Amino acid sequence: MHTVSDQPALSRLFRMQWEPAQGIYVLLYPEGMVKLSQSAAEILKRCDGGHSVDAIVDELEQAYGCGGLRDDVEDFLRVAGERGWIL
Repeated sequence: MHTVSDQPALSRLFRMQWEPAQGIYVLLYPEGMVKLSQSAAEILKRCDGGHSVDAIVDELEQAYGCGGLRDDVEDFLRVAGERGWIL
């Protein structure tokens, strides 16, 4: 099981960018590209090594005017860590 840092950061092997032709964010890496959902992109935008998991959850709950996002954010971060997207 992969453990994500309390202040996750995007791995240097990946670069996130907006693809205007497709209207989505993608993760680019040497072997290809991963299309991101809007929620995945919003979480990964905050994975800069300076935001704690608590801060990421708080910002997303404020931005979307809702609560209860912690489990979903933590689940996504776990999967992103297992895939090597974040450290």
